[in-house]
Amino acid sequence: MYKLYLKIALRYLFKNKLYSFINIFGLAIGIASFVLIMLYVNYEQTYDTFDGSENVQRVYMDYTEDGVFVPGDAQTYNLSGPTLKEAFAEIQEFVRLGHITDVTFKHDDRLINGEKGAVADPSFFDIFKYPLLKGDLNNVLKDPYTIVLTQSLAKKIFGNVNPIGKSVQIFYGTEKIFTVNGVMKDLPTNVHMKNDFLISFSTLKSWEGYRDTPEPNWNGNNLFTYIKIDEKTDVALLKKKIMDFKVEALPFERHNIEALEDIHLHSDKPYEAEANGSASRVNFLLAIAIIIVILSWLNYVNLSTAKSLERVKETGIRKVAGAQKPQIIFQSLLESFLLNLVAIIMATIIILMVLPLFSNYIGKELEVGISTFGDFLPMIGFILLGTLVSGMYPAFILSNFTTAKALKGEIRTSGSGLVLRKTLIIGQFLATIVLLTGTILVSKQIDFLQNQPIGANLDQVLSISGKVMGDKSDSIVRNEIEVLKNEFKSLSFVKSTVLAQTYPGGEYENLSSSVGITYPDGTRDDKRIWYNYVVGPEYFELMDMEFVAGGPFVETSQGHSNRIVLNERFVNHMGISKMEDVIDKTIKFWDQDWIVSGVIKDYHHFGLKTGIEPMLLRYNRNVRNVLIKIDQSAVSTMGMSGAISQIERLWKERFPQSTFNYTFLDEKFEAQYNEDKVFGSAFQIFTILAILIASMGLFGLTSYTVVQRKKEIGIRKVNGATIAQVLTLLNKDFIKWVGFAFLIAIPVSWYSMSKWLEGFAYKTDFSWWVFVLAGVTALTIALVTVSWQTFKAAIANPVDSLRDE
Repeated sequence: MYKLYLKIALRYLFKNKLYSFINIFGLAIGIASFVLIMLYVNYEQTYDTFDGSENVQRVYMDYTEDGVFVPGDAQTYNLSGPTLKEAFAEIQEFVRLGHITDVTFKHDDRLINGEKGAVADPSFFDIFKYPLLKGDLNNVLKDPYTIVLTQSLAKKIFGNVNPIGKSVQIFYGTEKIFTVNGVMKDLPTNVHMKNDFLISFSTLKSWEGYRDTPEPNWNGNNLFTYIKIDEKTDVALLKKKIMDFKVEALPFERHNIEALEDIHLHSDKPYEAEANGSASRVNFLLAIAIIIVILSWLNYVNLSTAKSLERVKETGIRKVAGAQKPQIIFQSLLESFLLNLVAIIMATIIILMVLPLFSNYIGKELEVGISTFGDFLPMIGFILLGTLVSGMYPAFILSNFTTAKALKGEIRTSGSGLVLRKTLIIGQFLATIVLLTGTILVSKQIDFLQNQPIGANLDQVLSISGKVMGDKSDSIVRNEIEVLKNEFKSLSFVKSTVLAQTYPGGEYENLSSSVGITYPDGTRDDKRIWYNYVVGPEYFELMDMEFVAGGPFVETSQGHSNRIVLNERFVNHMGISKMEDVIDKTIKFWDQDWIVSGVIKDYHHFGLKTGIEPMLLRYNRNVRNVLIKIDQSAVSTMGMSGAISQIERLWKERFPQSTFNYTFLDEKFEAQYNEDKVFGSAFQIFTILAILIASMGLFGLTSYTVVQRKKEIGIRKVNGATIAQVLTLLNKDFIKWVGFAFLIAIPVSWYSMSKWLEGFAYKTDFSWWVFVLAGVTALTIALVTVSWQTFKAAIANPVDSLRDE
């Protein structure tokens, strides 16, 4: 009997090839898109998860602004961890991590450049449960100048030789020799602090290469602090207790905590270990994934219920022959199962083919395998549930036809059936219009971010830096970099050069921060953090920055200056309305008097995703980064690669034992929008797929409608109806449904995209034409899809449809 059911199901699917193709292809695209997006969503939502990660919190600092505490800095003080552990019994352990980037290793005259890691307490492996492959877990990271390498870095440096007990030279400010006493497994890519190596925290007491923090103090917050809490701890209560905890040395700051697992998607503070993700982006893509797969199921339900009217006589005959209602339902479900099975197989093939390209495109290492099977179970369950539900409705429709009416051919589409069909089509186009609106607005916002003037000219500006190795002292290196800067000026294609620790698009790591500043009127402000930017006197001219009052500072013969430049936001924050009034006035911080030399027009140092901060720019020669302004016309003959080769040649002549790195500032600045660009492109791609699925469903439904009304069209044409009248007759209902979907989509689109735009300090206008363009596009897609079938029906010879009457 079951064999007969299977034969009937296969025969029906092969007989109705268009119906089968539309459903299978639509379901396959829907399921494949859903799985790909969910792989990305799962990757983002499982950041920093490991055994016990739910009991790990990151400590951060809150600062006061206008007397109110606000989230401030992702980094904490040297004493934060020990002090909190001593004060709160709920804290079992703490670990401090100090970020180290762009490190050069040397072993057997081989250089390994650009590695990043951290200094860490011995408790690191107690809190972060990353496997230690070699070494004694009880002794790693205890002794000064010991280091733990990842498996990959150990292989890069030592090859297949066991590195335990081996020595390696590290160049980071100075040259030091470290002993390897541990090798850990490579960290997953979805961790917010990616370390290729760990250096023992005790090294800081004598390692001049890593900042000036030899002894624990409350003077500088440049460490990440994580705490492991008892699993029975009330986290909300502990958080409140920590916020209420007073540190005498920090009257205008307080400690706070956040879950380790929440950092990537929910934290966006200065001095983050990396550029974090966005919960709103993930939620939007999650919504798109669900919309796409539901659209494919709606197509199936819509087409199946419409096609069920063709099978009423078959159902009546089977009932007369003795078929029971459960058997009718089983037959329909079997057909649904076969169709979905083929769709799932096709979707699996699509996923395996597209996944490497998709991973490379979004810059995430997504994978499907046995180890990740557990993560897929909710996804698989959702797909199977949707498949079952979408197959049940058509099955019950078929089984509920009465035998007598079915055999007489009196079955007609019921009022409730028509309402359901209309509702499904409206739902499809509602989703389509919302996605189209989102696509247009996301593209508009990204275009706004890229093309909005930032108040500085980054075009043809290079940032040159490198690690200088050898026995030269820091003072000699700094002097030679100053000489090198002037040598660069001798190149015919170089307009100007300047030493600068920071530049637009640079990281917070290149800034200094402090609390406590005294204004010219004697008012002391201890209520917020201040960032100051180290640049040379030529910086403002090289960047084409506009002074609204005064001018740049001037270097003294000693190589420094006590004069500073402010931006307009800083002056306004002091309560001074006229920029000229602050020139030559004294501002005090770091127990030193600084004289205001000039005020520059506000510019977007960190891009348009964040607001403009009050800026204080000062001069200090102790930097190793050179900015070079290139003359585009002069470099055209040799090309940019030739110009960079000449710059590198001068650098290598001055520093033969060194690395050489360069960055184009405009590319660096735009890189901060890469995640948004990827999101925008993904939004566009999956919107197109959603539209394709909706159009295929509409195409199939139109084909069926045309067949059902074939004789009616023939009669109308015999009675004089024109092609235009027939097209209007068949298209008007679809146009009406799209219009109704458009009215519902306007508030839905406005609300959802307004929430997304809240993540940007500067945003594009939500113009009326965005809705109109989305609506017109959806209507055009519907008309093209419907008219393809209705036009063929309108021009057909009515004799062909009426000959059997």
